[in-house]
Amino acid sequence: METEPNVTQAVPFFHVTDITASVRFYVDSLGFKMTKRWIDAGKLQWCWLDIGDAALMLQEYRQEGHGPQRPPGKLGLGVVISFQCRDALAIYHQMKSRGIKASRPFVGNGMWVTGMDDPDGYHIEFESPTDAPEETVFEEGKS
Repeated sequence: METEPNVTQAVPFFHVTDITASVRFYVDSLGFKMTKRWIDAGKLQWCWLDIGDAALMLQEYRQEGHGPQRPPGKLGLGVVISFQCRDALAIYHQMKSRGIKASRPFVGNGMWVTGMDDPDGYHIEFESPTDAPEETVFEEGKS
C-alpha cells in the first residue's frame, strides 16, 4: 500500500538582525514575494517569502524576552542555501542590473552557479544545469 509522504518541503528559516533590511533584500532585490507574515505590536516579527516553488522564512532576533537572541560571532557562517532554477545566468544579469554584488557565474557539478550574501551573511546561490565544461567561468558577452 502506497501512502503520500508526510514531509512535503524544507524551508530555510533565517533569524536576522534587521527584518526590514532583510525583506528589502529578498523582496526588492531578489524578487521574492511575502506570502505570510506575523505582525505584533505593529511590527513585522516573522514572514514567509516565496520565489517560484521555493521559500524561506525570516524572523528578527529578539532584543529581550522570549525567543531566540542573537548569538555571538558572524551570522550565516557556513550556511549556503542553493536555489535550483532554470537559468542562473539570467538571475546573475538581473542581480547586476539591481546593483547586487553577485559572484561571477562558474560551472560546478554540471551547473552554472552564482551567489551573494544577504545582509546577515547567509550565502544564497542560484544554480541551473548546463553542458558547459566544469570550472568554466562566465564571460560577459557570451552565454
